[in-house]
Amino acid sequence: MARLDERLARSPVRDGFVERQHFADAASSLWLEGELVHLEDLVLHDAHMDIRTPTHELTRARAVLRARRRIFAQKPDWALSRDGFLALTGRGGATPASGPKSRDGEGAGTASVEPDVRDDAEDDLLAEEFAEIDAVLARSSKILSGAEVPGRKEETSRRDRPEPQNGLIYDLDWNEEERLGEWQAVLADSREWPLVLRAAILLEAWSDIEVLQHAAWLGPLLVAALLRQEGLAGNHLACLHLGAKNIPRERRRARNRRDRLLASLDAIHDAAVAGLKEHDRLVLAKSQMERRLRERRASSKLPDLVELVLSRPIVSTAMIQDRLKVTKQGALNLVGELGLREMTGRGRFRAWGVV
Repeated sequence: MARLDERLARSPVRDGFVERQHFADAASSLWLEGELVHLEDLVLHDAHMDIRTPTHELTRARAVLRARRRIFAQKPDWALSRDGFLALTGRGGATPASGPKSRDGEGAGTASVEPDVRDDAEDDLLAEEFAEIDAVLARSSKILSGAEVPGRKEETSRRDRPEPQNGLIYDLDWNEEERLGEWQAVLADSREWPLVLRAAILLEAWSDIEVLQHAAWLGPLLVAALLRQEGLAGNHLACLHLGAKNIPRERRRARNRRDRLLASLDAIHDAAVAGLKEHDRLVLAKSQMERRLRERRASSKLPDLVELVLSRPIVSTAMIQDRLKVTKQGALNLVGELGLREMTGRGRFRAWGVV
């Protein structure tokens, strides 16, 4: 992990690497919950260029993506502070965007935070609609199985509706405040332990305590924020979901706590190894593409396309048009000049990425 962070400190592809890791970790977080979210769908959904109706899982994956960007846009100690806990767990208001974003990604930069803040209302509204559909399906299943179901109460308007207390969606006996306090006690009690072991303990504790009902993915993000705060991963936000994806479920859910801790340590190691491989691949891809930029005029759009391709797992024609302000044919010509790899194999919808 330290070796990866040291390389990123001076890397020419640092920004693109960090953005790609956000997408990969968000998709992996849903994979760990048994849901499949295609990376290309997440990229297009984030760019508001969906080719199909977004699913519930896709909306949740983008919530993880948005949380990772928000944590990385703030100061390293923000996520584990009181304001960070309140904001990330949905118990506080939105943090205002103020101050320019530095090179290291610190500070609440307007350019990196405001788009996500504007999307919060839309995504929360969609998530609420999905929750209502889930509640109706669960109620119907109970009725069909012959179970006693209390009658419906008169619906209030969306504007006047109180906080969700539906027993079909939330466990009313689930005290999140108490569980969060228990996890924070583990965070405080483990201060004297070595950092990586402390991170493994916190990962295991979050899974064992089951702090949040519908945001189990937040725990690894907070642990990644701890690694960044302590300087071990100061130039990026570790992809602990991506690392855990490579660990068999039998090890991650072992009955023995020692085995679970070893699995968490291996997940941290695998996250770093995967990051090193991805970084080296991006550096090689950038050097190959830059060969095509030689003797280009100063107004060429190819350098901008290189930066876009390095920051996204895939790019579509519409994304290139929107980012570079070119026509559809101009986008296709730029793709041809750069020699990008076609990822979809379709005729109507085409997308490209680095080899």
